[in-house]
Amino acid sequence: MTPVHRIEGRTAALRIENLDTDQIMPKQFLRGIDKNGLRDGLLYDLRFDAAGRARPDFVLNRPDHADVSVLIAGSNFGCGSSREHAVWGLQQAGIRAVVAPSFGEIFYSNAMGNGLLLVTLPEADVRRLMAEADAVPGNAVSIDVQTQTLRSGSGSVQARFDLLARHRRMLLDGLDAIGLSLTYRDRIDAFARAHWAAQPWLKNVAANAIASIAEPPPRSR
Repeated sequence: MTPVHRIEGRTAALRIENLDTDQIMPKQFLRGIDKNGLRDGLLYDLRFDAAGRARPDFVLNRPDHADVSVLIAGSNFGCGSSREHAVWGLQQAGIRAVVAPSFGEIFYSNAMGNGLLLVTLPEADVRRLMAEADAVPGNAVSIDVQTQTLRSGSGSVQARFDLLARHRRMLLDGLDAIGLSLTYRDRIDAFARAHWAAQPWLKNVAANAIASIAEPPPRSR
């Protein structure tokens, strides 16, 4: 993954509470065997009508929001089922961060594991950011992962946000969950050596059991 140290991007206000992963990435876009094309499915039923025509009043369809990279969203964003495609679709659409009062727990974990920054701020700060995004389309924010701070373009919002230590490290070093685990390889190997030295009889238990069962019983004389 690409390390994420600082994000400076234009914003759009998505004023929807409890926007679940089924809405973020509808089921018909989950049929592929890879991540390709998920951008087309992002928020499809909000972006398009039943005939497939773009809804001109939807915020992300407006020309002045064409290069948005930071969503300012309602509370409980990403609730619902575990659908990693929702994260991939946001990233393919150029979204690098989502700011909201709260997030669905599984979505939060999936996002951080894929390098999509989620920033949890008090609802009052989120409302101010939404107001700025509406008043000045594409209003920018600056988010610093190192210092865990966010600053709006006007300076009216300057806030600190929390990150778990492991998520912060994953973002700064460009690591997914496997990559993070591999940074502890020396400690894992040391544990394994000590474990097998102390309990050698546990090694290859299944293989030894199968071998003993497969051996024919000794013939009686």
